[in-house]
Amino acid sequence: MNEKSMSNENLLTVKHLSRYYSALTAVNNISFHLQRGEVLGFLGPNGAGKSSTMQMITGNLAPSAGQINVCGLDLLDNAKKAKAHIGYLPEQPPLYRELSVNEYLRFCAQLNRIEKSKQQAAVDRAKERCGLNEVGKRLINNLSKGYQQRVGIAQAIIHNPAIVVLDEPTVGLDPIQIRQIRTLIRELAQEHGVILSTHILPEVQMTCDRVQIINHGQLVYSDDISQLNQRMQSNSLILGLNNAPPESELNALHYIDGVEALGNNRFRLSHSAEHHPAEEIARIAAENNWALFELNPEQKTLEQVFVELTSGEVIHTENNEGAAA
Repeated sequence: MNEKSMSNENLLTVKHLSRYYSALTAVNNISFHLQRGEVLGFLGPNGAGKSSTMQMITGNLAPSAGQINVCGLDLLDNAKKAKAHIGYLPEQPPLYRELSVNEYLRFCAQLNRIEKSKQQAAVDRAKERCGLNEVGKRLINNLSKGYQQRVGIAQAIIHNPAIVVLDEPTVGLDPIQIRQIRTLIRELAQEHGVILSTHILPEVQMTCDRVQIINHGQLVYSDDISQLNQRMQSNSLILGLNNAPPESELNALHYIDGVEALGNNRFRLSHSAEHHPAEEIARIAAENNWALFELNPEQKTLEQVFVELTSGEVIHTENNEGAAA
């Protein structure tokens, strides 16, 4: 991701937000914020409370408890003014497919109470930002899925809101369309604060500045993407030796906490987080003629980190084809 200056301006502040459905707690006392100039990834397995949270912060669902502040306005006390600062693309874009792109966006400009004299300029700006200039006269029903998503984003930003909430914006798109939408999201973040709700884990790494993971209605992780990448570093390595010594000898190496035989003369060596013993192991293997053929530090995938955070299950990297040393 391209580096950019980040503003400290809080556009959205959520405090102790909860939502109950009779005896079911869908969202349980979560707090977070969104700043201008950042993309906040919002992740969670099905039923985690992610959709309920999105609906509450966009003013489409009343919270059971908590506070939502939008650009200095309390969403519950000043709903009309606060919602004017929010643009929302639901998972199913609210498109009128019998209209042309131009007709639909003009209608959206009217819905957002844009002054009549400024409506055409707002439509033109949204079309320009979303790459829709060439399809303005076409019926939405005749557009590809990718272009329909662009129209959905255009309606979300037509009133130039401070906050843009996008729910699964790349579902059903082909790889080229996904790249285009990701680029568009990064461009939007230059002027807005963006919340990206998605099930596509690589999308978080490629698009977001911060990530939050919700599970069973509670936030189980919230940090910068750089910290998430650091969390993906595993405290283990894969060692392959054609002349392997007894496991007890490997276990006696400095900073090694455990040895797991993987078969085919390969071992998983767990080590302390403070020390990375790969260089010393390579030296000892050469001195003892262990015939080293693999020495490969493991790294967790984002999916593994996600599963560990949401289930408590520790998953090792599958490393059937390690890199040669």
